[in-house]
Amino acid sequence: MGAPQLLILILVILVFWFLPTLGLCLLFRKAGVSGWKGWVPVYNLFVMVRISGRPWYWVLLSFVPIIGLFFTLAIAIEFIKTFGKTRFYQHVLLSLSAGLYFLYIGLKSTDGFEDPAVREARRVPAVWGWLGTTVIFIATITGLRGFVFESYLIPTTSMEGTLLRGDWLFVSKLSYGPRLPYTPISFPYLPGLFPSGFRNLYSEGLTLSYHRWFSHPVGRGDVIVFNFPEGDTVISLPDYQSLRPYYDVIRELGAGNVDSGRRLVLDNPEEYPIKTRLVDKEEAYIKRSVAVAGDTFEIRNQVIYIDGQPQPFPPGSEIIYRVETNGQQLDETDMKQQYQVDINNIDKFRVLDSSNQYMMMLTWSTREKMLKDGFARRISPEVDSSAEGVFPNDQLHHWTRDNYGPIWIPRKGATLELMPENYSVYERVIRVYEGNKLEMRNGKIFLNDREENKYTFKMDYYWVMGDNLHGAQDSRYWGFVPEDHVIGKAWLIGMSWGEGVRWDRLFKKVN
Repeated sequence: MGAPQLLILILVILVFWFLPTLGLCLLFRKAGVSGWKGWVPVYNLFVMVRISGRPWYWVLLSFVPIIGLFFTLAIAIEFIKTFGKTRFYQHVLLSLSAGLYFLYIGLKSTDGFEDPAVREARRVPAVWGWLGTTVIFIATITGLRGFVFESYLIPTTSMEGTLLRGDWLFVSKLSYGPRLPYTPISFPYLPGLFPSGFRNLYSEGLTLSYHRWFSHPVGRGDVIVFNFPEGDTVISLPDYQSLRPYYDVIRELGAGNVDSGRRLVLDNPEEYPIKTRLVDKEEAYIKRSVAVAGDTFEIRNQVIYIDGQPQPFPPGSEIIYRVETNGQQLDETDMKQQYQVDINNIDKFRVLDSSNQYMMMLTWSTREKMLKDGFARRISPEVDSSAEGVFPNDQLHHWTRDNYGPIWIPRKGATLELMPENYSVYERVIRVYEGNKLEMRNGKIFLNDREENKYTFKMDYYWVMGDNLHGAQDSRYWGFVPEDHVIGKAWLIGMSWGEGVRWDRLFKKVN
């Protein structure tokens, strides 16, 4: 860590911990309590509830997920009321200042501790106090979740072994700039959609266009959270949604003919109830950005190339390999401890017919270790030649999961020559994401009813993939991620749960 970063860290600690705590110590002294008690975490909360006459169990409730934030705020508000700060705007200032308001009251000589009898006489009805605290809590949490950070649970194995199913992440929305909500009128702190049969918890009476404050582009290799691009239309049944995306269903029903499949779905609304969503109500996905706007992306025999140059795999990425050993007997305990391979897991380990050869799912770092240790004589990828469901699902591009491209990633302001050969690749980008009318008639391309042979893009786009190369639904199946779909950057693992708490993953930075 360099001197500038260290200085910034010190300033952050000063502003968000030292100064509020110093203010708390000054307030304790005004209340006739030893100031040193303000420096002791958790204990200072018990002191605050005792001074304000609130129940001691509020402190315990402050450690309960979700409602704990509410009770922490309630403790702070009830505490400053003992110094005459009973107005709603004062409680808002406390919330917005991250506790710095303590220091302001502590340094202000006219704000003294009030006698309990006087305070009781001035106390507002409890219902109004709780209502005010609730309003401030909702506003604070909504602001933090909307513009600073949000938490997400990893539900699938698509990012293993970088991220595991059951990891609970903090996602930074400041990394690429906070995105304004498309649907600002919504019920706060709850998901935008309930299962089929429930009404939306948001209103489309007021919608906003895409805008991002302090915009910053996604970096190559970043692990990002984004709204699923093909989630704009879903079949609103439990067995469909993101499990069987709408566009996959209409391709299947139409035997590859999207228009035929769409007609079958629309003609049977009872069997296939359709729901459309705005961008911020589409499901959240997490993947790694392997190519950014302006890159030319390609996969050759499972190796990723950017602009013709091979790229290293993330150390935790999981891939199926054919491993040829030197003939040594495999020890179950040693394989697990040295290489994290469970030889009893048939999904990740299999003995092949050839001598001394096995199918193993390995991380890139484990593969390197096996070769370095001399455990393996040769390790080669198990190349998947399947083209089923591979984007752009046409008759021109015979790409497969492990041999894909080359494909150019659209960049804002860049102009592309339109031709029948690339129509299917960029058709959805131009028509859906950028809001144009686009069609091809007799080999000629018409843009907004005018024949055109060029198009200039309005947004940047990204190509994303799961670190579990053969266990991820990613850009190879549905194409580009537009910049307006990007939510934020995966930052920190706050909690991880498998068969129990994975203690070694707590507060681990996402790389």
